[in-house]
This record gives sequence, structure tokens and C-alpha cells, in this order.
Amino acid sequence: MLKIYNTLTGRKETFEPLVPKTVRMYVCGVTVYDECHLGHARSALVFETVRRYLQYCKFKVRFVKNFTDVDDKIINRAKELGIPWQAVTAKYIKAYYRDMKRLGIRKATVEPKATTHMADIIGLVRTLLRKGIAYRADGDVYFQVEKFPAYGALSKRKLSDMQAGARVEVDERKRHPMDFALWKAAKSGEPAWNSPWGPGRPGWHVECSAMSMKHLGKTFDIHGGGADLIFPHHENEIAQSYAATGKELARYWVHNGFVQINQEKMSKSLGNFFTVREIFEKWGYREPVTGEVLRYFLLATHYRSPVDFSDQGLQEAKRALDGFYGLFQRLKESSGAKGPGDSQLKQSIERLNDGFRQAMDDDFNTAAAIAQFQELRVEVNRLLVTGLSRKAREKAREALRSFGAVLGLFQLLWRDWEFKDLYPPTGWLNTNTQMPSRPEEQHRAHGPHISSVPTLSDNEIKEKIDERNEARRRKDFKRADEIRAELTSFGITVEDKPDGTTRWKR
Repeated sequence: MLKIYNTLTGRKETFEPLVPKTVRMYVCGVTVYDECHLGHARSALVFETVRRYLQYCKFKVRFVKNFTDVDDKIINRAKELGIPWQAVTAKYIKAYYRDMKRLGIRKATVEPKATTHMADIIGLVRTLLRKGIAYRADGDVYFQVEKFPAYGALSKRKLSDMQAGARVEVDERKRHPMDFALWKAAKSGEPAWNSPWGPGRPGWHVECSAMSMKHLGKTFDIHGGGADLIFPHHENEIAQSYAATGKELARYWVHNGFVQINQEKMSKSLGNFFTVREIFEKWGYREPVTGEVLRYFLLATHYRSPVDFSDQGLQEAKRALDGFYGLFQRLKESSGAKGPGDSQLKQSIERLNDGFRQAMDDDFNTAAAIAQFQELRVEVNRLLVTGLSRKAREKAREALRSFGAVLGLFQLLWRDWEFKDLYPPTGWLNTNTQMPSRPEEQHRAHGPHISSVPTLSDNEIKEKIDERNEARRRKDFKRADEIRAELTSFGITVEDKPDGTTRWKR
């Protein structure tokens, strides 16, 4: 039975959707003014995994994830670059899709943009004004938080203790410092839309309420996002939505933890961030390999816990995946029809099935699920020595690939995997040094250099191994050892199997 930690109640709750076997889920997407960093990637991956597991459990999932495509940051970036604001959003929406494709993250069922939902936004603001919960001030419209007694329930804050915070402008026209903008009056040179109270554009928070209710109804099942959105964004969504409809917006509020550098939240505003594009381009790896490494790294920590980003962590994720793809290679290359270990393997796969479901049913515990994969990997390696039939080897490989698909892992052919250590650009992931204060300084500090080792083609490796096997047949073990050392210098590992054949991997 699936249990989900609900930020609103502060406890794990049994998941019961409003409509049996149907899930309606909304996740706050990106503000498209810059490249996506790993914090964005983690949130996207977490909720993609939630979606995949719900579908694995035979739920029909309607997944909505928005783009904020009108915002102060977008306007400022357009001015900085000297281009129209629409060009900024188009550029970074395209970049977002590029990064999500690299990570193997599918598009949501619906991906609405704020600029295409102005009628819905204006309608919501009009309702709040009519009910006397919002007020006008010189063309702006504000939500009056004092008229919503439950304000602060999500973030566990008291209104009396609050001070104006992130994205909340202190304004003498406000009746309370925490009142937030539903509509901003037009300024010269900025995008604007007509409304009953004058031209302008929506505030940040009202966009998500309008879009989520448009596509999922007044109440839906899951609302997700990063922990940084709990306050004020999601707090304000709850207030304005309930005030307008008299109904709860979402039944389960789910938030992923931060990606950190040196125990500090990764953030564009702090300048201590690495973009998804940087990691793919500076590693010098093929995209499918890098994508799985990043997925493994991020999913090896429970989604609500912070994860500290480092080159060592990426290298450990790569080595862990090397172990699985090495097993796939052994399963493919092993021979023999008899399988003394077949019955034990069947029991091991059954344990994986039970353990995987228990882990994921416990608030999507991907870290525990990965531990189940590791247990099966160790057991299958042991049983290969005992002997597994070809049918059993196929079942072992299929079990790992099938359950791994929920997390987006183990989906490559072993021949498409690269068995070699990571060689990231010198110092670019050195998280023990002081981060540059500005992104452009950070990029210069990282530099373009990528360390690497020379390699051989598959045909060249085969020729070397054939030569080595011939030397072994002649009992010229000195020459055989020389060839092994030569292959090692090219990053090739050679393994002699009991049946007299030789296998290799990069």
C-alpha cells in the first residue's frame, strides 16, 4: 500500500486518489530565463519517477507541469541581452527540452504556459476581488492574507511572525506586509495584457493556481515541487485557490530536497550551480551513459533528503552502474544449459519484487529500491559460478531491466556502456574550493579542458586478445602478460573465463 509524505500534515499518509486508479498531479516547472541546473534536474527526475511508479502500479496518470514564461527575471534577461522577452523564453524552453531528453525524462501530459492562460488567470483574480479577499491599488491587485485564517499551514509559520520574504515586495500600499500580488500594473517597455483593472501581467503565484485548476479541476491528488517552493509560492497557491473555490487545491503536497554544494543549497542566485548542459558537455561521455549516471546519483538519495553534489559522487554512481552492466555482459556470455542455481535465482527475483515494491510504497524510497538491485546483482554473480541456465540468465537480466525501468536505469545494451573511469575537466567539480560569486566567473574558472585516456577500437582489441590467446596456447606467458599490460594501459580489462575463452570491457 503506497504511502506518501504530505508536507501539509507533516506525516506519511496512505495514498487514496479522488478517482480510483486515476491520479491527477501538478508540478511547478521552471521559469525560463536561463539554463537548467541540477536542482531543476532533480525535481524533474523525482516527479518523473513518481509518475513512472504510479503507472507501474496501474494508475492512469494525468501529469501537468507548467512553464513560467513571463516574470521579472525573464524581462531583466531580455534587457540584458537586448532581445525580445519572447526570444528569451523560446530559447530556454528549447534548452529545457534538450536537457530533459538527455536525462530520459518524458514530457508531461500537459505543459501549459502562463502567457496562454491569461483568461483563466484574470478570471481567478476577478473571483477573489468579487469575494472581497483581494483589493486593488493603483492598477495592482493584492491578495489580503489576513482574510485567510489558515495562512501558514503548509510552511508551519504564523502570520504574526512573518516578514516580507522571497519574491514579496515591501509596498506601503499593502494592508499587510505578506499580502502578495495577483496582478501587476503595466510598466513602460514590459509585456502587458488587458484586464478589467487595467493593463498588466499576473503575479507569480496566481499562474499555477489558474493553470492547475484549468487542467486538473478545483481539487486534484498531488501537487509537487522543490522544497524552496513551500513558502511563499505553495503557501500562496493554497490561500488564493481555497479562497476562490472553498475547496482544497491538492490532497498531497510533495516536495523534493535541495541539491547542495559544500552543504549549501545549489542556486543561481548564489552562483554555486552547475548546469545540466555543463555536465553533459564537459564529461565528454555519450549522452545515454551520462544520463543514467546522473539518474543513479540523484536517485541513490531519498527524494526528501538533500544530496551533496561532487565529482566523487558521480564517479561512485558510474562505478556502481559498471557493476550492473558488467553483470549483463557476463549473463550474455555465459554458456551451458544446466542450471543448478536456477531455483535459487527464482527466489532471489521474488525477493526483489517484494523488496522493490516495499521500498517504493514507502514514500518512493528510490535509495532502498537501488539497494534491492544491488542485492540481486551480488546474488546473480554468485549463482553464475554455480551455474545458471540460459533461460534463468534471461530472467535475471529482464528482472533488473524491468524494475530498473521505473527509475530509468539499466536500459542500455551492455555493449553500449563504457567501462572506464570518469575523467572530468580538471578542477571543474572541485567543490572544496571557494565557488566564484558570479556564474560567468564560475564558467571561466572551470575551463574547457577535459582529461582523457587514449583507447582502441573493438577490432583492435579483438586482435590483441586473439594474439594473447595464441601466446597462451604456446605457453608464452611472458608475451601474454605483456599484451594484457598493453590493453590495461588503454583502459581495457581482460578476464579469462573457466571455459578457456576471454572477455574484455573498457
